[in-house]
Amino acid sequence: MRRLQRWLNSGLLAFTLLALTAGGILRVLDRGHLADLAWGASGVLLAALLLVEVVRHLLRREMGVDLIALLAISGAVAMGQALVAAVIALMLSGGRALEDYVGRRAERELRRLIDRAPRFAWRYRDDELEKVPVDEVVPGDRLLLRMGEVVPVDGTVLGASATLDESALTGESLPVRRAPGELIRSGGVNAGSPFEFRAGQSARQSTYAGIVRMVESARDSRAPMARLADRYALILIPVTLLIAGLAWLFSGDPLRALAVLVVATPCPLILAVPVALVAGISRCAKRGILVKNGGTLEALAGARTLFLDKTGTLTTGQAVIVAVETAGTMSAQRLLQLSASLAQASPHVIAQAIVTAAHQRELPLQPPVDVHEQPGAGLLGHVDGHAVVLGNAAYVAAQARETPWIKTTLQRMDHESMGGSFIAIDGTVAGAVLFSDQLRLESPRALRLLRRAGIQRIVMLTGDRIDTADTIGLAAGVDEVHAGLEPADKLDAIVQARALGITLMVGDGINDAPALAAADVGIAMGARGATASSEAADVVLLADRLDRIAEAMQIARRSRRIAVQGVLGGMGLSFVAMLVAAWGYLPPLDGAIVQEVIDVAVIVHALRALGAARGLGAVPALEGTHADRLRLEHNALLPLLQRLHDSARTIAGVGPHAAQRELTELLAMLDRDLLPHEHADEADLYPQLASQLHGEDPLAAMSHTHREIFRLVQRLKRLHAAADETTSGMEQVQHLLLQLDTVVRLHLEQEEELYYNLDRR
Repeated sequence: MRRLQRWLNSGLLAFTLLALTAGGILRVLDRGHLADLAWGASGVLLAALLLVEVVRHLLRREMGVDLIALLAISGAVAMGQALVAAVIALMLSGGRALEDYVGRRAERELRRLIDRAPRFAWRYRDDELEKVPVDEVVPGDRLLLRMGEVVPVDGTVLGASATLDESALTGESLPVRRAPGELIRSGGVNAGSPFEFRAGQSARQSTYAGIVRMVESARDSRAPMARLADRYALILIPVTLLIAGLAWLFSGDPLRALAVLVVATPCPLILAVPVALVAGISRCAKRGILVKNGGTLEALAGARTLFLDKTGTLTTGQAVIVAVETAGTMSAQRLLQLSASLAQASPHVIAQAIVTAAHQRELPLQPPVDVHEQPGAGLLGHVDGHAVVLGNAAYVAAQARETPWIKTTLQRMDHESMGGSFIAIDGTVAGAVLFSDQLRLESPRALRLLRRAGIQRIVMLTGDRIDTADTIGLAAGVDEVHAGLEPADKLDAIVQARALGITLMVGDGINDAPALAAADVGIAMGARGATASSEAADVVLLADRLDRIAEAMQIARRSRRIAVQGVLGGMGLSFVAMLVAAWGYLPPLDGAIVQEVIDVAVIVHALRALGAARGLGAVPALEGTHADRLRLEHNALLPLLQRLHDSARTIAGVGPHAAQRELTELLAMLDRDLLPHEHADEADLYPQLASQLHGEDPLAAMSHTHREIFRLVQRLKRLHAAADETTSGMEQVQHLLLQLDTVVRLHLEQEEELYYNLDRR
């Protein structure tokens, strides 16, 4: 239907242009009668089409805004102004064709997503490849993806790792690497060697199909503002007829009334709103933000209250190892090595997090033997000649001798809102691996940007415990925390807030579907949102970043502002032209030309919504190589951070000689690993960033932290050189180590947040 409409509009433009040109040639050849016939024919044709559209509107009990244009052409033909009728016909047909072109231009990112949808897949059948329509792929099929092809369905990588370009989905420019067993989403492009994967969903249930459905919904929708524009346009009809009638009445010249009708054609009002909103939706799609329709974009622009889920939204939704605590003489490094070696045998997410932590510290792992696992409790086995038990407190206590240390650690875990897996070695409780669901690096900044975007109240809704929720809420900067909620409680909170204004609800797209549907605008985070709740959510963030919500709000507000400016500016100019025409200073032919100029200006102005917005959240981009290097350096510092943390807690109680030996080794690690990293940041990286950030010295606080780290290390060296092995001397050392541990950890977390937010890939 869209294609037919565009062909019709193009044909209509060609006909009116040909008629106008032919009439001009005939007039030059002194064939005035034939010229009037050519010009009149194009006017009559447009009038007939407009009459059909007006009648269709009337049958639906609507007053079409094309009525003014119909009156203008009909009046021109009736008054013998064939050239005026032809120019108006060309103006209207040109406006339609221009609207089609602009629509295609504004929809470019949306059409790109639709047009690149995969049509075929290479499937193995009895070890032979066959090319099949993507709709025939079923879960469990083994597929081959060749270089440059689009992933047809969601699935799991088999064999070798895969390199995918997901820029069309997420807006991130650099390829991503997916390891064997890792999930991949349909819509990505194979940017590396061919690889095999196992289909996990049918094509219709896969990520990209949901994206296409949302995009098509966005293309076909009309925003409330666009419908409101129709109602405002209806005001023009009586106003225009009144001005035209008065001009005719007081002048006695019907051409003045015709001129008023010509310049009153409400093209600016008709075109400005849909073009600007579709351009805004397309701009969002380019940034990996799928907006279902224009109404959603408008609601985003006016939102004042934001509800957030905790797990997977404000937090990463994944367990991250934060500390390895030892209960005896075994070092934390050795404890992690043994527990990670045993954890290799379990698919549990906590076990895999322990293995990941060991890999980050580059610890060599041994293959476990005689492994037995009790699901949900823990596992035991032998590693490197030791009997190792790993699991919750009750499971480990049942396999080892009871110790008060477990109770103390459980209390600490409860106070600090952490989880933990206890470890027993050869029948003795040896320590614990503590983990937590950490706050997303971008969450605090994202909430600050959302406040700048117009959000006045931020509420976290979670079913988690109040102490854990409060910890995350304080760290992120939310206004209210509602914990221990059932799904019905979340719905009630959102329904009550909707009475006070437009509400947003952000969730992980799986168990938050009811809340997403209840809010004025439901926003689903990341890949899970695209597959699990595209029907419930109004916006899907394909890039799993919370700060994209602020970006979407900025685009929405800018698009609405541009639409309103186009409407007011265009109609204001038309109204001025109507008055000028009523006074007789703008003949009908000149009025048609003036109106066309106004139309073009309004459309060009509306296309500004396609451009990148300025101001909100504008930060310089940190080169990908710098960001990757910094992350690698921070990962390399993990063993040192663990050693520093352990020493700060235990050095005063291990005896003078052991304490001096520990301090000697620790200072050597600080000199080798930490200080060169901080000096390099201060000398090379910070000047580069300071030249791009706002302010005279934007990194002054970070540089001050460097100086504090250098000062604390220097004091430790002086105490070590003094060789004070008294109790008071070791207490001073422990006090300095505790300060250094706190400052270094906070500083590295601040740097990671800064690097993450500057890395715009």
